[in-house]
Parts: sequence; structure tokens; C-alpha cells
Amino acid sequence: TFNADISACGKEGEWQKASQLFSEMTADKVELDTISFNATISSFEKVGEWKRALQHVGVIATRQLEPNAITCSAAISACEKGGKWQKTLHLFSAMLRMSAELSAITFNAMISACEKCDKWEKALQLLSL
Repeated sequence: TFNADISACGKEGEWQKASQLFSEMTADKVELDTISFNATISSFEKVGEWKRALQHVGVIATRQLEPNAITCSAAISACEKGGKWQKTLHLFSAMLRMSAELSAITFNAMISACEKCDKWEKALQLLSL
């Protein structure tokens, strides 16, 4: 299936191929679901393609799909790897407002982003949530 192929490409660091498969799904009018988005966002996360990850997060809402812990964690990690800790905070806040499903992995990704940018005060604030 497309989702499995996108996931496999992501695991191999082939984010361009994953993105191409996602585009093919759209062109072929294959129904996109949260798994499709998560697999694609995760492929971007692996290489720090934070802009692409955030674009896909934005599209999820327009498709009336619910972002979940995987969506949030992968997008936050993409921003972290891209050195965009401010984006991680903005995204995390947006996810809280949307009542998105968050997990320990999401919080770990946030804390890691804060730590890498020497923003330990922000990490401490997250621990108090």
C-alpha cells in the first residue's frame, strides 16, 4: 500500500520519494488518512525538513482529520532537527489548543528541542504541565 511504501521510504531517509508517493496518492484520488500524513511527516522529520512537515500538519486540518501523538511528535522533532525551537513551542501550543492527542514521546521531543537550543527554562515549564 501507499502508506507502507511512504513509511519504508521515510525509514531509509528517502523523504523525496515519500513526498512523491504522497503526491501520487493525491493525484490518483486515493483517500488520504492520518496514517498517510504521519508517514510523510515522519519522513520529513528524519532529515529535519521542518517546513514540509509543518505544511503537511496544516493540510491535516483542512481535510478534517485529527492529528494524533505521532503527528505532533514527528512535526516537533522535524522542527527540533531543523534548529527551530520557536516553531516547536508554537506547534505544541497549537496542538494543545486543538486538544490533539499528546504522548510522552511528544513531551520528550519538546524537551529535546528546548535542550538543544539551551532553553532549559522552557523544558522545566513543560515538565510542570
